[in-house]
Amino acid sequence: MHTTDADEIRAYVRWAPETGVTSFLVAIVGVPDSIPEQQIKTAVEVLRDDLFLGAEPAGIHLEGPYINVARRGAHKPSWLRLPDESETARLLALTGGYLRLLTVAPELPGAAAIIRRLVDAGITVSMGHTDATYEQAQEAIELGITHVTHCFNAMRPLLHRAPGPLAAVAQSKHVRGELIADGVHVHPAAMNVLVKLLGPERTIVITDALAAAGVPNTTFDFAGQPARVIRGAARLFDGTITGSVLTMDQALRNVLKMTEVSLQQAVGMLTINPAHAAHLSHRKGCLQPGYDADLLIFDQSLVLQATICRGAVAFATDEWRDRLSGLRFL
Repeated sequence: MHTTDADEIRAYVRWAPETGVTSFLVAIVGVPDSIPEQQIKTAVEVLRDDLFLGAEPAGIHLEGPYINVARRGAHKPSWLRLPDESETARLLALTGGYLRLLTVAPELPGAAAIIRRLVDAGITVSMGHTDATYEQAQEAIELGITHVTHCFNAMRPLLHRAPGPLAAVAQSKHVRGELIADGVHVHPAAMNVLVKLLGPERTIVITDALAAAGVPNTTFDFAGQPARVIRGAARLFDGTITGSVLTMDQALRNVLKMTEVSLQQAVGMLTINPAHAAHLSHRKGCLQPGYDADLLIFDQSLVLQATICRGAVAFATDEWRDRLSGLRFL
């Protein structure tokens, strides 16, 4: 979703229900030597439309630019910046109230001030692309960080003498952590370990999906960098793993296969948990009066049959489209 073309976001809005997505955050990464103003303005343009014929873009996730170059992953060094309070004020103004999540490396100089500023503004601050020590992560949590971007990936690892941020998160009792559930970014055994560390109630299953999601072996562009998909893994041409090609319906099946959670717990990891993190749990993530009528219908093999977004059928197989044709949601 890192784009300056609003129609590209609208195309994703229409396609995403085919994969079990009813709402999502528009993820934006950095740009060379500046903040991503044009990408933010494009996202805000779409968010202000409020005419979503498909999945709902429910806000913005800024994955950077305040991340650690040592843990940048597929992010170019030129995209990265040190935290700056005046620049953060500019980001808040540009996003116009649509900023839901911002990823920051809390060990960077100036990070503490912007964490406090963002938390005071009601935005979820996430620790990610970070080389923070255990102690630095603890301090960040005390400042108000409540979220971790794609646990295990692009962060200091969990070691027995240098436990790093994951140990601090596991002990926090309230910080939620994302899990890219493709079995590529995180080994299935480590996926299960994370769920045991955090519990299903604090684990958020994500796709971290790129433009090539759902497409077999192909080449594509990742924010101006050539990339390719080979055997289900998306990588830059130098071999660096980038985002995934995972779809949300497959993520559900993977979690049930690769971890020890129940179907009910897995569903919560894909629904109410991310809704809490994005401050949308007052209308998303539950089936009860007053909430958006976002529904997925699966068969007994967990193959997606229909997706209903805010009461409108956004995707259905031929069989289920006939079944749902006379159904009305109030």
